[in-house]
Amino acid sequence: ITPSGERLFYFRYTNSRGERVTLPIGTYSRDGSEGTMTLAEAGQRAKELAGLHKSGIKDIKEHLEAEDAARIAARDAELARAATEKAALEEASARLAARKTVQDLFAHWAKIDLINRKDGGDEVRRMFKKDVLPFLGELPLDEVKKGHITEVTDTLLARGVNRMAKMIFSLMRQMFRFGVDRDMIDHDPTASIRKAKIGGKDTERDRVLNEDEIRTLAKLAPEAGLLPSTEAAIWIALSTCCRIGELMNARWKNIDLKTGTWLIPAEDSKNGKAHTVMLSKFATAQFELVKSLSGDCEWCYPNTKKTGPVCSKTVTKQLGDRQRTSDRGIMSNRSGKAQALLLPGGKWTPHDLRRTGATLMTALGILPEVAERCLNHTEENKVKRTYQRHNYSKEMAHAWEVLGKKISELKDKENQGQPCHF
Repeated sequence: ITPSGERLFYFRYTNSRGERVTLPIGTYSRDGSEGTMTLAEAGQRAKELAGLHKSGIKDIKEHLEAEDAARIAARDAELARAATEKAALEEASARLAARKTVQDLFAHWAKIDLINRKDGGDEVRRMFKKDVLPFLGELPLDEVKKGHITEVTDTLLARGVNRMAKMIFSLMRQMFRFGVDRDMIDHDPTASIRKAKIGGKDTERDRVLNEDEIRTLAKLAPEAGLLPSTEAAIWIALSTCCRIGELMNARWKNIDLKTGTWLIPAEDSKNGKAHTVMLSKFATAQFELVKSLSGDCEWCYPNTKKTGPVCSKTVTKQLGDRQRTSDRGIMSNRSGKAQALLLPGGKWTPHDLRRTGATLMTALGILPEVAERCLNHTEENKVKRTYQRHNYSKEMAHAWEVLGKKISELKDKENQGQPCHF
């Protein structure tokens, strides 16, 4: 019993050096509350220590201290291991969070590259949001394999949209090469995939309306239920060899009906170069009709709210809706005149009108080089492109006038004109 009245239990033993040692083993309490021991518990502890001594462990105090040290060391080691494991998990999580995904690459590509496209990249964003990002968006860039790419294209091929599959494959290749150039990804996962294997080989369209078909078209168009502006678009596309998108985006400020000129600004042309069309009398008359329909609107072909141009696919859809074969049923929101514009040579598109106009030009004696200029095609020969600076404006004006006159003859029921084979 201590001077303060505390009751302690001791165990006495002789150590290896023959010394008597008194070892405190606990504090007494009747109920054995926490941090104390009852008489029975003290007796049990003394019995355990006596057993140690009898087993040959003479230095009990040192033995117990060594056991405590070992327990503390083991506990510290476990705490250190847990801390190391936690740090490793946090580091792995941080690395995972820092890993760029396909979505991250697409966002960067859109911000740097797509924004420079004519539509600001809107069409590519739409395609990727629908057909690419749902498959690849959350995938870390360093995990993208060839199989992930073909999963996207195979899904499109299964839908029967082979051309779309090829287009999206090309866009994915552009995006991944962009990522390689900026060290966002080590290699392009599309590199070992041949584009020709995606949906087979492209078939180049060569549809050209012949002279009889142009006459037939002139008879069919007024009865096909087309908007008057759409009917005019057919003849403008044919007589100017323009792209339908260029016509749909045309603004009246770029068209001078008095001088007969139409400026297609660089932002509306496919090759990014401004192009001036010298309108024939025939083409001018078609634009005058469109002007009477659009009124004071800024655009030749405004949307319904007159806040911008109509979608470039509008004319294509109207013409396509009227060229369905008899074995295809009428679909909702489609014209009831399903075969009103069918021609003997098969289905035709606005772009075929552009090809037809150029073909008709050369058949009328216009030099192919001049016809190419009328199409606003870029000269492929670098030497010619560099050193031959003649702009062919007079020759082009003549070509368009000759073409317009011929189309007018073909369209005129009273004057069928002379045959022109091509």
